[in-house]
Amino acid sequence: MSAAPPGRLVDRFGRVHTYLRLSVTDRCNYRCVYCMPPDGLDWMPREDILSFEEAGRLARIFGELGVTKLRLTGGEPTLRRDFVGMVQRIGAVPQIRDLAMTTNGYRLARLAEPLARAGMGRVNISLDSLIPARFAALTRGGRLADVLDGIEAARAAGLRPIKINCVVMAGRNEDELLPMVRYFSRHADSTELRFIEYMPFERRRHRSLGAAELRERLSERYTLLPPRGPAGASAGPAVTWTVRETGLRVGFISPLSENFCAGCNRLRLMADGHLRTCLSDDDTPSLLGYLRGGADDEAIARAVQAMVLGKREGHGCSVEGGTFEGVMTRVGG
Repeated sequence: MSAAPPGRLVDRFGRVHTYLRLSVTDRCNYRCVYCMPPDGLDWMPREDILSFEEAGRLARIFGELGVTKLRLTGGEPTLRRDFVGMVQRIGAVPQIRDLAMTTNGYRLARLAEPLARAGMGRVNISLDSLIPARFAALTRGGRLADVLDGIEAARAAGLRPIKINCVVMAGRNEDELLPMVRYFSRHADSTELRFIEYMPFERRRHRSLGAAELRERLSERYTLLPPRGPAGASAGPAVTWTVRETGLRVGFISPLSENFCAGCNRLRLMADGHLRTCLSDDDTPSLLGYLRGGADDEAIARAVQAMVLGKREGHGCSVEGGTFEGVMTRVGG
């Protein structure tokens, strides 16, 4: 295989892409109410999913094209067989300086230490409630204790900072803003709490709450210190404030009410090889045909550059209207 050509991943609006989210599976052991329809999904056929070797090869090509940050996602990535081996393979790509994972935390209690040894740097853990019965309802069967144990194991393994992702839905868990801050303030040195606007895929099942409203509610009890420098410059889409009373960093990810499309630097590679240049678009080309059709690295790299060049300016969805195409568990978040 010939080496990929040097160059960057730049779209027609001048945005340089250095961040890749790589979904390793669409399967998940939870059925979260905002992520999956009640009757579940038909999983992708296994033969249509990127192999370890294919995922590793693409990670290397993206690294040669300027990607330095790679996040493994799913579905639930830890369900992938020999996931630790995949982390080792991708962690060996020299250009990838920041290797992370988004997980529901279900298997993290036993995997945190092996993943840290394999090269994982940090984790984002989805947690939408601290009330066991509500957590079980929102995930349709999950156990809160499993996730809390996973968080502690990640902390002990040195996977820091631990970022807790809480999707806020009106009428479902909005009353847990203050309890979440209180709970994670005890680990303010190693934890960042992030409140994420509900993003509607296919149709709207819940009502979103804007970041400004969330900050206003938190300000009734705490003093929020605004971010220094350009908002969110060091944290991707999260605009991170600090709770003065406890030192806890609280991020707000607001793709609807305060969208960050103008500074988007990320790409999403789905488990079946489709490169999703914008979260909102489902009709995306696949790289699987290139991989299995004998294309060399240079041809694949040029195909990726062409796809990125055609990226749309923004998603056009707001708190009031619009939806994203596809299903979240297949997109990888």
